[in-house]
Amino acid sequence: MMPEASQPQRRRHVTRSLLFAAGGLFLTAAALAVVQPSAPPEPVFQARQTLDLPPLGAQAGHDAAPYIAATRIRRGDTVADLLNRLGVNEDGLLTFLTHDERARSIYKLYPGRTVQAALDDQGRMVWLRYAHTPGATGKSGIESSWLEVRPAADGGFSAQERTIAAARETRIAEGEITSSLFGAADQAQVPDAITMEMVDILGSRIDFLKDLRKGDRFRIVYDAYMHDGEEVGTGHIRALEFINHGKTYSAVWFQNGQEPGGYYDFSGASLKGAFLRTAIKFTRISSGFGMRMHPIHKQWIGHKGVDYAAPAGTPIHATADGTVEFIGQQNGYGNVIVLKNFGKYSTLYAHQSRFAKGLKKGDRVQQGQLIGYVGSTGWATGPHLHYEFRIDKRPVDPLSVDLPVARTLEAADRKAFQAVVARYQPQIELMARLQDSRIQVAQQ
Repeated sequence: MMPEASQPQRRRHVTRSLLFAAGGLFLTAAALAVVQPSAPPEPVFQARQTLDLPPLGAQAGHDAAPYIAATRIRRGDTVADLLNRLGVNEDGLLTFLTHDERARSIYKLYPGRTVQAALDDQGRMVWLRYAHTPGATGKSGIESSWLEVRPAADGGFSAQERTIAAARETRIAEGEITSSLFGAADQAQVPDAITMEMVDILGSRIDFLKDLRKGDRFRIVYDAYMHDGEEVGTGHIRALEFINHGKTYSAVWFQNGQEPGGYYDFSGASLKGAFLRTAIKFTRISSGFGMRMHPIHKQWIGHKGVDYAAPAGTPIHATADGTVEFIGQQNGYGNVIVLKNFGKYSTLYAHQSRFAKGLKKGDRVQQGQLIGYVGSTGWATGPHLHYEFRIDKRPVDPLSVDLPVARTLEAADRKAFQAVVARYQPQIELMARLQDSRIQVAQQ
């Protein structure tokens, strides 16, 4: 990001006599600065070259690169403030920007967004650009859009909206957990979206609610999208390694041909477990499976599921692929969804405030799909999700049961998969060595 620019300096015309005089003064000052009083005198060599100076008043070539000024929008800024900081002073430009329909996107100034101006050697505007949408999902992936204003041949101005696909770059990052996963990710400058994706990828292997420990480490290779030297969006994780309780979990994205892609560990086993451990991200268990004193009925009764405390409106996701067997109100469950997953397995999600828009009985849902939102309907003293895991319609403890595992890669895909692993594994190993070196230095 370029610093904010001041007004372009006016060109100074220098005569030959002044130039040579200034050069002599410079040589004298330099000699006084570097000569040591106690050192013997040394020969001084002076190189001279005769230069032909342009005639006084000569103009630079019209194809010279323009000077680019840039500034970020501050809260409370007006268009006039931006033009002033950029050093743009064009008759009629402010009126055009604030009244012409073609420039309507600059009517809304978003703090933190960038405005740039290109100025020629006379200080005249070549173009003005307002990056109002630095990163958004479009037809070609992550795109950047901006308003571009240029002087017109009739003495006025023209305005046009432009869009270009952002350039994808590969990033690597590593971190160590000292207090929380998000704290470690922030310190490693990992975007929140990538941190959440890491939880999604390894959710069938690690319980991120209760299994994280101080000293756990992660290494990630992920995509970032850039435009004009700035990060405007994040892509997806390409590969990662997570050390939890001393055990290493790995993941790499693999897609062969037109088949749906997915994440696999470095041995080729799919990381999309048949079931996720939890239906809510980053919450806490408020009541476990088994006998408990019922908070409403005030008597000991068997609790057939696990309660996850979370703010009202927290998204609820399906823990496995399945079909909506029931959706509606049901006694103490309040607003509840029952999914028929596969074989002898089914899952129940109770006390919801509302369901995902358009979801109905008989619909197919995929693992991780939004199905509803946390609430306190039915027999509930506060907002939480009551989650049941059933085998042959009999509730079992979802935190202790051995969940079904997913398939491994077919033999025909192995060669292509190993090529993908070989592409990212050296980067993971490099980060591991950096982490080990840092820990060794800290222990000295």
